[in-house]
Amino acid sequence: MSRAVRLDSFGGPEVLEVREVPVPEVGPGQLRVRVTAAGLNPMDWYMTSDADTARRFGLTLPVGFGTDYAGVVDQIGAGVTGFAPGDRVFGGALSRAVADFVVIDPGAGIAANEAHHTPDGVDDRTAATLTIAGRTASAAVAVVEVGPEDTVLIGGAGGGVGVFAVQLARIAGARVIGTGSPASADYLRELGAEPVTYGDGLEDRVRAIAPSGITAAIDLFGTETVHAARTLGVPDSRITTIAAQIDGITSANGANAAPGTLEALADLVATGRLRIPIAASFPIEQIRAAVELQASRRVKGKVVIEL
Repeated sequence: MSRAVRLDSFGGPEVLEVREVPVPEVGPGQLRVRVTAAGLNPMDWYMTSDADTARRFGLTLPVGFGTDYAGVVDQIGAGVTGFAPGDRVFGGALSRAVADFVVIDPGAGIAANEAHHTPDGVDDRTAATLTIAGRTASAAVAVVEVGPEDTVLIGGAGGGVGVFAVQLARIAGARVIGTGSPASADYLRELGAEPVTYGDGLEDRVRAIAPSGITAAIDLFGTETVHAARTLGVPDSRITTIAAQIDGITSANGANAAPGTLEALADLVATGRLRIPIAASFPIEQIRAAVELQASRRVKGKVVIEL
């Protein structure tokens, strides 16, 4: 038997249960991963919050929880190539990652049912944060085509996706202004962003630190950054969102990230160019507390379950 988080009804953290379940067996073309860490994302609790939302993701009860994972291959099925027992891997297992074991079909070409080799120099806790947030941030940076001539306004810069977006924009050579609370200013500076407080008067505060204007904007929280960017003269073609649909604005979706994105992100971590802050780690038995912290939106960096 092994441990896994299961839901018998949709809802908030209170419906999450750690259960004893049979160790899954692999079939042809599949591999089994002994999970060592699972990273949490807002998507995890959003898609299990109610039946209608779950249905859109193809989820039915009973269902697991969490998508980002890292661990070690411990069993492979017939026909699997490119992986062997003992390989360190990371990837996505849609709504089933918070478990001792996940079975992956690496040849199916399906996002969130995948495994990628973890490079030397990347620990499992960090590898377990890359899939959803990293892909989403990469897609957002690509939508607005960030480059070295840009000054980019990133809304929600200190969140789980923001830590990637800020650094990826900086790696692309851009100047980054990031919105956050006054308490997050030092944290945003550490990531490479110039902090600005969100809320009423955002446009004026941005003008004060960037009198030459901004050229692109990424809204990772709602719509405030979009409206500020429009007021500041940024064309819609250089504005994107991940959490809202706005007429004229192209939204960014991690599922549309370029092929090879996760391997590129892992290499950036391995070479020290990308740093993913781990805000907190919890054992699987404290899954409810971990989700409550992650869902509070007050956490700086990523929340990880260690198994």
